[in-house]
Amino acid sequence: MSHSHAGHAAAEAPDPYSPHTGNANLHVERYELELACKLGGNRLDGTATLRLVARPGTERAELDLVGLAVHRVNVDGKKVTFKHRHSRLSFPLPAKHAGAAVEVQIRYGGNPGPRLGPWGDVGWEELEDGVLVAGQPDGASTWFPCNDTPGDKSAYRMSITTDAGYRPVAPGRLVEHRRTSSRETWVFEQEAPTAAYLATLQIGRYAPRPLGQAGAKDTPLTLYSSDAQAVRAQITFSDQADLLEAFEAAFGPYPFASYGAIVTEDELEIPLEAQGLSVFGDNHLTRAWEAQRLIAHEFAHQWFGNSLTVRGWRDVWMHEGFACYAEWLWSEASGSTPLRERAWRAWTGLQSGPQDLRIGDPGPADMFDDRVYKRGALTVLALREELGEEGFTRMLHAWTAEHRHGSVDRALFEAHLSAHAAPGQDPLGVLTAWLDREELPPFPQP
Repeated sequence: MSHSHAGHAAAEAPDPYSPHTGNANLHVERYELELACKLGGNRLDGTATLRLVARPGTERAELDLVGLAVHRVNVDGKKVTFKHRHSRLSFPLPAKHAGAAVEVQIRYGGNPGPRLGPWGDVGWEELEDGVLVAGQPDGASTWFPCNDTPGDKSAYRMSITTDAGYRPVAPGRLVEHRRTSSRETWVFEQEAPTAAYLATLQIGRYAPRPLGQAGAKDTPLTLYSSDAQAVRAQITFSDQADLLEAFEAAFGPYPFASYGAIVTEDELEIPLEAQGLSVFGDNHLTRAWEAQRLIAHEFAHQWFGNSLTVRGWRDVWMHEGFACYAEWLWSEASGSTPLRERAWRAWTGLQSGPQDLRIGDPGPADMFDDRVYKRGALTVLALREELGEEGFTRMLHAWTAEHRHGSVDRALFEAHLSAHAAPGQDPLGVLTAWLDREELPPFPQP
C-alpha cells in the first residue's frame, strides 16, 4: 500500500476498509495509560501519554477517540488547542526533524460505550459485573485515544485503578499492584509491539489459576475466572499445554512471554483474541468440539493476527484462514476428527453455498464472512499440499520467525512463498485460485 507524503494535507486514512479510523502520517511508539474506572457508574477517567513520530511536514496530528470528552492536550509539555469532532481528535504538532518523537499527553473521561458501525457494536462494553473490551476492528478508540489501525503497533504501559475486589487483566506483565481502602491499582507492561485493537482491558471478579508451563520457552499459562466457574473452567481448558506444543510444532515458537485465557460470567456470542490473551464467555465452558475449536482458534491468533498482524483489513484471511486451519490441526492432534475430514466438510459446505466472494479482497462488509475463514483455511491446506508437508512447515516456521511482532501483507507473503518454493511448485498460483476468484477450486489433494 503506497501513500502520499504531503504533510499538511488532511490526515491520511491508512486502510480503505476502515477509512474513518487511523492515520498513516503517524506512528505511536508507546502508549502510557493512567486509567481510573468506577464500575458502578461506568465512569472512565484517563491520562494517555503517547510518544509519537510524524512524517516530515505533518503539521497536525489526528487520532481516534469516540464517546469520551477531551479535557486537555499537551504537546512536549505545552498546552495546545485541539479539535474533537466525529470521533477524531486533532491538534498541532511542533516542527521537528525527521524521525524525532513528540510527547503528547491527553486528559479525557466520560461514560464509555461501544462504537456503532458497519461491524456492529465494538469496543467498551459493560458486563453484568465488570467490563469487557472487544477491540476488533475499530473499538480501541472507545477507551483511549489511539491510532486505531492494525498496521501501527506500539509498546504499552497501563495503570488501571478500579473498585476493590475486582481484577483487571490487560496485555503484558503485571509489574505492580497496590491497594487502598476501596480501590486497587494494577500496572501492566507490554513491550511487544501491539496493534491498538489488541490492547485490551477486561475487568471482573477474576482469580488467576496457573495451568502450568509449556513449549520451548516454558511459557506460563494462566486461566482467569470467577471462583464459581473454577472447576468447569479448569476442565474446559485442561489441554492448554498440549495445544501450545502442537502449535509450536506447526507454526514455530510461541511469540509472547505468557498466555492467558479469561472467562467472563456473561455469555458471549463469540470469543475474542487480544495480545497474549483470549476472552471467552460462560457458554464456552464445555469440552464439546464447538467450544474446543474456538479455544484453538483464539490461541492460534497469537501467531497469526497478534504477532504477525496485517497492515490492512483487506488481508484478514491471513489472520482468520490460519486460525481456522489451526482448528483442524488441533482436531487431529487431539485425537478427534482428522484434519482432512474437517477440511472436506468445510469444502462441501462452501461448494453447496453461494460462490460470489473473493476472499483476497472481500470488502469491508464481508471481511468477517464465514467464507473468509473456511476458504482461507482451505487456502492454507492447498499451500501445504503444493509445498509438501516438510517444505510447508519449514516455510511457516521461517515466516513467523522473520516477521515476529511485525506487520505483514499479501505481497510479503508471496515473496516469502516464492523464496521457499522448489522447482515445479507454484504457491502463487494456489493463492490466485483460492483468493482472487469467486469459483471454488477443487478440494486440495496431496
